[in-house]
Amino acid sequence: MKVPDLEVKKTLYVGIGDPTLTLGKGPTQVRGGAYLEGPAVFGAPPPFTVANVAIAKLKNSDVIQPPFIPGAIAGFNHSPYSLAVDGDACIFNNLTVNQQVEVGSNLIAQGEVVARVLGRPHILSIKKDFDIAHPTKEGWRLTHACVEGPEAAVYHRGSLINNNQIHLPEYWTKLVDEDSITVNITPKKYHQNIIVTKIENNIIYLSEKEGLDINCYYHVYAERIDTEKLIVEYEGDIEDYPGDNNQRSIVGWNYDLRD
Repeated sequence: MKVPDLEVKKTLYVGIGDPTLTLGKGPTQVRGGAYLEGPAVFGAPPPFTVANVAIAKLKNSDVIQPPFIPGAIAGFNHSPYSLAVDGDACIFNNLTVNQQVEVGSNLIAQGEVVARVLGRPHILSIKKDFDIAHPTKEGWRLTHACVEGPEAAVYHRGSLINNNQIHLPEYWTKLVDEDSITVNITPKKYHQNIIVTKIENNIIYLSEKEGLDINCYYHVYAERIDTEKLIVEYEGDIEDYPGDNNQRSIVGWNYDLRD
């Protein structure tokens, strides 16, 4: 027995609930909306019962199966994906993925990323970036990857050959406390007795043993002045941080590795 197509011109309700917050009511009613009180299955009957909404691969001879080509494909009535979201998606609680996660662009994590290897959790190191308005170039932005430590520090590194001046980035003039600058020097090829003679006008001046040419690596650290000093140790929980929490981006409560 064939059943004719069912056309729902307003809202389809299956159950006795009242989902007016989502679907509206009266003048605010969403045309074409649907409410299902019980579990729903789309596609072939999936071999799992852990979800209220189960989406599986389609099992329908009417469906034209296209080749695997991302995006819309003219002439086909079915995407190669079981689920596609055109726009942002939001998950309020945990997301469990039993196989791999493919990311077409950046993977951004404000907290820790934990992988399980042989049943044990392992924290993956994710670089922490900051991105701010450029302190000296209007209309530009400045982005750095952060080095972990007990201060809001930045660094500048490089090498010198036959040169006794380390020229710091121009934006350091408004980004760092000059008095906090420290310099590490590693001579190359031979000992040169290099010392820092002065730091002036955003330039670090070096001197060496008489008769030797400077040939070295350098690593310069300094503390930022555009943010409050980091309070490294404090009593209580994460919400008890005594500094300005508007300058912190901390997500996740448990930073300990525990079985």
